[in-house]
Amino acid sequence: MNYSNIIQWILEYTPIDQDNGIKFYKPGLERIKDFCSYLGNPQKYFKSIHIGGTNGKGSTAHMLSSIFQEEGYNTGLFISPHLIDFRERIIYNGILIEKKFIVHFIEEHKQFIEKKSISFFEMNTALAFQYFKEKKINIAIIEVGLGGRLDSTNIIHPELSVITNVSKDHTEILGEKTIQIAYEKAGIIKNTVPVVIGRIKSKQLKYFFLKEAFKKHSPIYFTDSNEKNIKYKIPFQVDYQSINRDTVINVINIINKKKRFIISNKSIKEGFKNVIKNTSFRGRWHILKEKDPKIICDIAHNEKGFCMINKQLKKEFYKQLHLVLGFVKEKNVKDFFKYLPDKSYIYFCQPNIKRKYPIECLKIIANNFFFNRKTISFHVTVKDAFLYARKKSKKNDLILISGSTFVVSEVLFFHKFE
Repeated sequence: MNYSNIIQWILEYTPIDQDNGIKFYKPGLERIKDFCSYLGNPQKYFKSIHIGGTNGKGSTAHMLSSIFQEEGYNTGLFISPHLIDFRERIIYNGILIEKKFIVHFIEEHKQFIEKKSISFFEMNTALAFQYFKEKKINIAIIEVGLGGRLDSTNIIHPELSVITNVSKDHTEILGEKTIQIAYEKAGIIKNTVPVVIGRIKSKQLKYFFLKEAFKKHSPIYFTDSNEKNIKYKIPFQVDYQSINRDTVINVINIINKKKRFIISNKSIKEGFKNVIKNTSFRGRWHILKEKDPKIICDIAHNEKGFCMINKQLKKEFYKQLHLVLGFVKEKNVKDFFKYLPDKSYIYFCQPNIKRKYPIECLKIIANNFFFNRKTISFHVTVKDAFLYARKKSKKNDLILISGSTFVVSEVLFFHKFE
């Protein structure tokens, strides 16, 4: 089988739960433990940092990976979801996993995957672990797929755990209440392993994480805003990344104290500066075009993310704002609408996945919420919405694409071949 055939088989036999929804989500650690045991437990052959949280875990993972790379460590990065290429999920020193490695892995273990009904994410996790083992990496930055406690990645024993923040998302799986979600996120805290918590204002959540860390005898470190961190420049024209930067610096300080790795101040600075180049980081306040009009993508897909976007838009200079927005089924889209600027043009659409929020349903909700506002239009495809937004926009306008990873993915794919 060639690479294209392998990817087709992966998508058909192990459907992506992120594309298809909760019916394909398989919580629990039994299958991934069995698979990794069958592979010889590759996760035990490298050191790691485990990152969970509602927002910011991907950004935090990329920044950490870039810093370790700058210091000269062979660094693995495991993230999800991918935007265009499946291989974006598994990266070694900034380079995507080789196609031939994926082909060989699937051909060799296809029978086991079928027999044990291994899910897409479980297969992907085991693939990453095996790849990192064979590459003999020094450190792997492992991002949780969903939640933490029952996530496939939660069989590693990391040097340090990170929980960036907690807010409502994936409530159909993780629970309706923030404290329920925090319980799932806290599942990555390991006995005696330090845990870093990102900037969290809630005293209730802070107390909860303190209790969980105390139960496991784990040193816990909370992240606060620190003006000294401004000296570390990040290549993002967006304020919310400064929150992730503070978390990353907290992590590096603790790593240095443990003396398992030594990270210089120069590597921290260069790591932040070169994060896009070192890790192909994109999708978060990703500027596709600087002007005439300015075009930005951001994969915000929950209420907290939209709140951050709203704050950032107030700092942007533009004559007219155009929003290309699409969502997935489980989202309470009315919670997002309140963050959309009043005088913006909105082009609603639906991503090309089974989980799409149907445009017919979105039209009913949006028209009721916005009282049939004339600056709103509805489009069956992301491409149609994006092209119409470009047609309607003028020289000094701003186009923002958001609402779902899948919407951004389609725009990036389309933009790539223009």
